[in-house]
Amino acid sequence: MSVSVLAQNLRGSEIIKIAGEINELKRQGQDIANLTIGDFDANIYPIPEPLKAGIIDAYNHHQTNYPPADGMLNLRESVSAFLKSRYDLEYAPNQILISGGSRPLIYSIYLALVDPGDRVVFPVPSWNNNHYCNLTGAVEVMVPTSPENNFMPTAEELRPHLKGAALLALCSPLNPTGTMFTKKDLEEICDLVIAENKTRKAGEKPLYILYDQIYSQLTFGSHQHYDPVTLRPELEDYVVFVDGGSKCFAATGVRVGWGFGPKDVITNMKAIVGHMGAWAPKAEQVAMAKFLKQDDEVNGYLEGFKTQIQNSLNALHKGFQRLKAEGFKVDSIEPMGAIYLTVKVDYAGKTTPDGDLLKTATDINFYLIKEAKVALVPFSAFGTEEDVNWFRVSVGASTLQDIEQVPHRIKAALEKLR
Repeated sequence: MSVSVLAQNLRGSEIIKIAGEINELKRQGQDIANLTIGDFDANIYPIPEPLKAGIIDAYNHHQTNYPPADGMLNLRESVSAFLKSRYDLEYAPNQILISGGSRPLIYSIYLALVDPGDRVVFPVPSWNNNHYCNLTGAVEVMVPTSPENNFMPTAEELRPHLKGAALLALCSPLNPTGTMFTKKDLEEICDLVIAENKTRKAGEKPLYILYDQIYSQLTFGSHQHYDPVTLRPELEDYVVFVDGGSKCFAATGVRVGWGFGPKDVITNMKAIVGHMGAWAPKAEQVAMAKFLKQDDEVNGYLEGFKTQIQNSLNALHKGFQRLKAEGFKVDSIEPMGAIYLTVKVDYAGKTTPDGDLLKTATDINFYLIKEAKVALVPFSAFGTEEDVNWFRVSVGASTLQDIEQVPHRIKAALEKLR
C-alpha cells in the first residue's frame, strides 16, 4: 500500500516502545514501577471535586452539542480572569483559544506560524518539538543543554541559531526535566528575541516564541514561574502561550487546554483547530468555566495536590542522593516544578549478569525495567544523544510508598552490574 511521504517518515515514539516492554512484563505478572508516563493515576490524584460535579451537572443539563470553535465565551472570560489573577497577564477573551488539551494548541501554533523549510529552534531535551517539526516540514534546530544549568537553555546557547528562525519553542517548568527558567536567564533570552526582531525588514516574518507553561501552577519551594511578556512587555505581539487545566488539576482526560497570544495569531489558530475538530467537550468547558472562578476551591485543591507531588519528588530525589553518597554513579537535580525528576544513571560500559554490554541510555533503561522492575524514560526520547545518561522520572501514577521503594530496587540492580 502506498502512503504519503509524511506518513512514511513519521518517527515513532520512544515512550511507546518502552510502554510495549512494560506491558509485556505486566502481562507476565511482573510488578513494574512505571515512572514513564506524564499522567496521573486518578485513584491517587482525582480531579477537583467541584470540577467533577460541574461536569456531571453539565451532562445532566444536556450540554452535549458542538461548542464554539474557539471555546465557550464564559470559559474564555474565566480564563482571562484567571490569567489576570494568577500571572497579572491581560488577555481579552478574543485572544484566548480553547482546545482539547495542549497538543492541538502546539500543533496549530506550528501550522499558523511555520512554513515548510522554516527553522524552528528549541532546546533538547524537550517534549515533541522534533515531531511537530516533522509534521509541518520545518527544519529542526536542536540546541543541546547541560546539567550545569539544569538542562534549561541559556541565551548564549541559543544566540547562534536565532538569525532568520521562525519560531523559538520554550517550556517552563520543562517537560521532561521538571526544572525552570531563572528570571535572569529568561530575560536574557527575551532580549535576544527583541534584538533579532529589530533586524527583520518590513514584511518579513518575525521570530515568535511558543511558550508552554502548562505546568506553571505546579512549582515548589522558592522556585518562581516567569514568562516572557511579564518580563518584557514589548514581546506581547510575538509570544503565543500554551496552558490549560490538564496538569494543574490532574485533569489530563478532561481535555481542556487554553492558548493565548496576539489576536491575529489566535484567530488563525482558531480556524486550524476548528478544521481539526480539536475542541474541548462542551460539558467540560462549562464546568471548567465555573471552577476557575472559585478561588478558594482552586487554591485549596492546588495546595493539597502540590504537597503530594512534592513529597513524592523529594522522596525520589533524596533516595538518589543517598545512592550517590554511597558511591553509585547516579545523580538527580532538585525538583522545581511539574511532576518530573531528572536523574542520572551513568552505567554505560557495564555488563549485565547475562553478559550483555550496556552501551546506551536505552540499554540502561531496559536493564532497569527487567532487573529493577523500574521504568524511566531516557532523555534520548526527548532529542538528546544516546550517550546522555540522564532520564525523566514521572511521579504522577505512583503512590508515595511505591516511590520510596524505587531507589532500593535500582540499587539492587546496579550492584549486579560488573
